[in-house]
Amino acid sequence: MTTPDNWQKSSYSGEGDGNDCLELASTPTALHLRESDAPATVLTTSPAPLVHLLDAIRARTL
Repeated sequence: MTTPDNWQKSSYSGEGDGNDCLELASTPTALHLRESDAPATVLTTSPAPLVHLLDAIRARTL
């Protein structure tokens, strides 16, 4: 598997050390998530399951 090089961090995280957060990157067929303080560990999923998770969070059904 190729590691994406387009990681994006939320602008709410701020700059500098101590501002760890979730980072997201994409490839043509998958979404990749990692925690900025542990970048070697990457969770990969397709868009549909992530959309369902975000919808459930927004609806507060989790």
